[in-house]
Amino acid sequence: MQTFKPEGQLITTPENRNYLSSPNALHEAFFTGAIVEARALVCDKNHDLRVDLGCMYGIIPHEEGALGISDGSVRDIALISRVNKPVVFHILGFRKDSNDREYAILSRRSVQQDCMDNYISKLRPGDVITAKVTHMENFGVFLDIGAGINGLLPIDSISVSRIPHPSVRFHIGQMIRVVVKSVDDLGRITFSHKELLGTWEQNAGEFSPGETVPGIVRSIESYGIFVELTPNLAGLAEYSEGITAGCHAGVYIKSMLPERMKIKLIIVDAFEAEYPAAPIKYYTDSDHIDHWVYSPVECSKVIESIF
Repeated sequence: MQTFKPEGQLITTPENRNYLSSPNALHEAFFTGAIVEARALVCDKNHDLRVDLGCMYGIIPHEEGALGISDGSVRDIALISRVNKPVVFHILGFRKDSNDREYAILSRRSVQQDCMDNYISKLRPGDVITAKVTHMENFGVFLDIGAGINGLLPIDSISVSRIPHPSVRFHIGQMIRVVVKSVDDLGRITFSHKELLGTWEQNAGEFSPGETVPGIVRSIESYGIFVELTPNLAGLAEYSEGITAGCHAGVYIKSMLPERMKIKLIIVDAFEAEYPAAPIKYYTDSDHIDHWVYSPVECSKVIESIF
């Protein structure tokens, strides 16, 4: 299956730099149908994109700006938001402007159509791919799957440990691995992420009773305080006044009960701090998963995902 990279991944490659090095190289890209990437400089009043090709400029006409623009299924914000960012395109041809300068006519839409036909349409539930974080909302993360085409990662599928906002896990432009959760009749894809972050046993295996370890307070309940040890593992400490969600903590691991999927903690200290997020640890490098079971074998409660 042919893969297409998220926008921004081609622009610094030697091959792409060569295409932008001279008019002759751009003409070669035109004749070979190569995918080229360059920075969009302006979205004009007609919502045409002007692109910096180095040796000349290029124009992506409004209807060629994105798949779905012509039928209204994609709004013009998809073009406006590309200003000062890399865009992929095919070169459709060359023209002369009023000053007798040569410029290129480009199509981002055609690259997206190829991406949809030869890559995205072939994805199935359980496929694991790499995608780029482009935008975050309270309800989830929008990902560039390839060539600027977006998919959604809902917030409740990011990790087992619940979070208030995706920004506590990711940052814009970050490359992450995700698993295809569902594909609807229109080809829109929803993703999941938690299945790649390890089972309860795999995460719990990083800790031992008697250790004091770092954690992040995720929620305060009347019966206790949930402290995240890893994105897929949290423990419960007794309720204590003055502790707020989001603060960091040092926690003593009192006991670990795999048959109940429980970790009992004692909060040694809780405090406000701005620490950088730890690198994401993935527990599989497979490009497809059919079935994932989070819960330990000895636990009567089964938490699983079936793709």
